[in-house]
Amino acid sequence: MVCIILGISMIFTQQLLAQKMPREDVIDVPAIGDGLCVSNLFQTNMVLQRDKPIHIWGWAKPGEKVTVSFAGQTATASAGKDRAWKVSLTAMAANHTPQEMTIRGENETLVLDNLLIGDVWVLGGQSNMEFELSKVENGQLEIVSANFPSIRILSIPHDQGPEEKQSFARLHQWSDWSSRHFRKGDWDVCTPEIVRELSAIGYVFARRIHMASNVPIGVIDASRGGTTVETWTPLSILRSLDSKPTQAKLLQFDTKVAEWNAQDDLNKRIEQHNQWLKKQREEGKPIPADRLKSPDDLRIGPLGDANYPGNCYSGMVAPLAGLSIKGAIFHQGFNNAFDGSPGAEMYRDVFPEMIMAWRRAFSTPDMPFGILSLCTAGDPQTHDNYCEMMFDAGIEIRAAQYETFLELYRADDRQIGFVSTYDLRRRWYHPQVKLPAGERIARWALATQYGFDQQLQWKPPMLDGIETVGNEMRLAFNTEVGDPEEGSIEGFAIAGEDRKFHPANVTYAVKGQDDRGRTQYDRRQLVLTSPMVPEPTQFRYAWGRNPLANLQAIGNLDLPFATQRSDNWALEFVPKGVVSEETELPISRADRGKILQALRKQDEMRRIEEAKAVLETAQSTSR
Repeated sequence: MVCIILGISMIFTQQLLAQKMPREDVIDVPAIGDGLCVSNLFQTNMVLQRDKPIHIWGWAKPGEKVTVSFAGQTATASAGKDRAWKVSLTAMAANHTPQEMTIRGENETLVLDNLLIGDVWVLGGQSNMEFELSKVENGQLEIVSANFPSIRILSIPHDQGPEEKQSFARLHQWSDWSSRHFRKGDWDVCTPEIVRELSAIGYVFARRIHMASNVPIGVIDASRGGTTVETWTPLSILRSLDSKPTQAKLLQFDTKVAEWNAQDDLNKRIEQHNQWLKKQREEGKPIPADRLKSPDDLRIGPLGDANYPGNCYSGMVAPLAGLSIKGAIFHQGFNNAFDGSPGAEMYRDVFPEMIMAWRRAFSTPDMPFGILSLCTAGDPQTHDNYCEMMFDAGIEIRAAQYETFLELYRADDRQIGFVSTYDLRRRWYHPQVKLPAGERIARWALATQYGFDQQLQWKPPMLDGIETVGNEMRLAFNTEVGDPEEGSIEGFAIAGEDRKFHPANVTYAVKGQDDRGRTQYDRRQLVLTSPMVPEPTQFRYAWGRNPLANLQAIGNLDLPFATQRSDNWALEFVPKGVVSEETELPISRADRGKILQALRKQDEMRRIEEAKAVLETAQSTSR
């Protein structure tokens, strides 16, 4: 028997799906079939990684001989007692010509058609990575021009439970958030219809790389909204970490699991269902046929939480493990910003471990990994609310992402990448300015992986040194920096030992005079001062969730200076003395109110002093 494994198109309208499908996942192809089958990673329309061994695996009856043929190569394996088999083909060069792969067993033959050889990139993170192209600014322009036969797209379905999955189903996945189904688990050719629901960042990234490199590109979207860094990290790694906040988080989940009673949960849901039925009947309202049945399933409780530590790794990364790929890009952080400074400390401990775990999953210790920093959310930071807007754990998450990059880069990891996104600002926590973010991370990939390092710059400006002289802090950079609009430089705050940060006045250091007596400035060195901070000891930059900050490398390079700081003061103990440093974290609502009140007072005092200075200047001028 010959079976041609086809891609399942997304041409059906959502209205039609809603009419025909229940409000739950509807599986078309199971994760592991009964007879001869391949992992659902391997399908018609896919891209296989060039220049690396091609590993293909699946299942058959125990002892069955399986032969895989592709592009003039043949490999054979026998299924083990667990039904699993795996073969490897030698590396091949990129190829735009569609080819066919056959998988032959004793009585069945599977055929995968329209396969290309190129580069495969994995997209990871939460909703800002997952955010669809159809919802972003200029998304429709990208959609109507998205005819790229050599770009292929696969979105991994969301799975649950702590056990590492071997494969994934191909299905229509129900979303309570969107009240609709999404097609997941199929490799598709990039067309305007298909690309609408792809990650906007991922699409632009793929498009840029494909157009510049002229090789087929496959993108595997393994992102999931509302997820945390610890769920993308193997549970075994988390348990091994000597990290107090990480172990505290694990204890929280372990306690929830121990306290979970599936039968009590079912009884409660049955009672709620019966009450709902009774109310509907009393009010004469119709009861849909699919709502008549009483719940009868025992749920797994906290173990099924998308953010149970390790769950997204187990359900969405583990099924990809062993696949040859080019690299990964990652955009996440929002849901780690709810636990104050302990959450940020945990992020700093876990994130580099997560990166290493992903590299191990794909058997590439130096796998290219690009970090997109946490995007903006909330009201903009201004001169009037500057200090108040510094009180947000999301800023510390963003700083931890840059610190992770910097640590790896300084350890000679030349496959790690980083781009800031804080300047692509909107008030909503899903800023629709996604296309420039995709362009930035594509620039890193093109410069480091595709030979465009002479034409493209990607590294953000970096600090070379910090010096305090009297009432000044001097920052030395590895490149010339400035405001791209050639206005005043915004975004730096300085503080003394009282930990009272205030926005700094920023000037370039003077390096001398030219032969005509004109002052010459050093654009690699900034001088920070504030009349509110006579003895500065520390600085912070872009320290707002939606920050007032504009420093970039000079030269229209679109390279923002990253969110960072020189101090290690915890969020809850700035300014000094408002909350005792013996206070157990997380702080209470009352203590949070005290801190915000103190920060508002700082802003008020600064505005008063600034107003006095303006009046004094006006009076002296009028004399």
